[in-house]
Amino acid sequence: MPVPAPSSDTAPVRTAGPTAAVPQQRQSAEAARIAGLPRIAEPREVAPADARELSKVFFRRLRELTEGTEEYQYVRNTLIEMNASLVQFAVRRFRNRGDGGEIEDIVQVGTIGLIKAIDRFDPARENEFSTLAMPYITGEIKRHFRDTSWAVRVPRRLQELRIDIAKAKEELTTTLDRSPTVADLAGHLGLSDEEVIEGLVAANGHTSGSLDAPHTEHGDGPTEGHSLADVMGEEEPALELVEDIQTLAPLLERLTGRERRMLQMRFGEELTQAQIGAELGISQMQVSRLLTRLLAHLRASMLEDRGEESAQGAVSSAHRS
Repeated sequence: MPVPAPSSDTAPVRTAGPTAAVPQQRQSAEAARIAGLPRIAEPREVAPADARELSKVFFRRLRELTEGTEEYQYVRNTLIEMNASLVQFAVRRFRNRGDGGEIEDIVQVGTIGLIKAIDRFDPARENEFSTLAMPYITGEIKRHFRDTSWAVRVPRRLQELRIDIAKAKEELTTTLDRSPTVADLAGHLGLSDEEVIEGLVAANGHTSGSLDAPHTEHGDGPTEGHSLADVMGEEEPALELVEDIQTLAPLLERLTGRERRMLQMRFGEELTQAQIGAELGISQMQVSRLLTRLLAHLRASMLEDRGEESAQGAVSSAHRS
């Protein structure tokens, strides 16, 4: 399998295509000769025990070479190929968390962790390479799941709290022989009730479902054959008000300044008809007739584009405001 491109702090790993195979084999042989190491034609086929011993030799030589040279790239790439079995070993524990296609992504991510471990390994400390490599590999895989598996992105603190709460629930359910309460979880984890509730709410963002999915909670009931949106949704009253306002706005712009001022005083400033008459220099009876005729005109205009119910709602809303 081709080695994936490493992260930005690692040098690229090159793989040969069919047309470049012979020249690259010659380059590898020359680079191996210059590096003073044997050329390994199939590093992935080396047995694990032999790979461990060869890796020690290759690591010591890698630290002596200048980064960017062909011999450096040969030694580094060979180390990646020889230790690829560590990635396969680490991926086994994550196989139940993805389908076949995602497993390939996990292998790619784990290989990036392997590359980082190779670049940071110091053979002078005389530690086994696998001791350093496995935390790097599993860390990259876990980071991949943390960043991609949540339906809604939440802070890392809450992602980790979700795991702690799940473990605490399992322990307390066994101990208490019942489902633990928020207070039980808070006492067990040494947190406040508010922090536990925050973690429980955040856990809802880990997975999501489609509103168009069939509702199966009561398969034999009246909701059979309906989607989740059909059984949990409801009309939003404010939406109708917004639509009415959008219809009414251009009609108000067509009124005269005096008519708009009259509406502003009546429904905005909530003045009485007598107060409006005194402000405009007309009688209360004239104000009443003008307002009646003005509201009737707006209602009729809205009915041309909207249903009568929407028009009545807009005028009623105007009266209420």
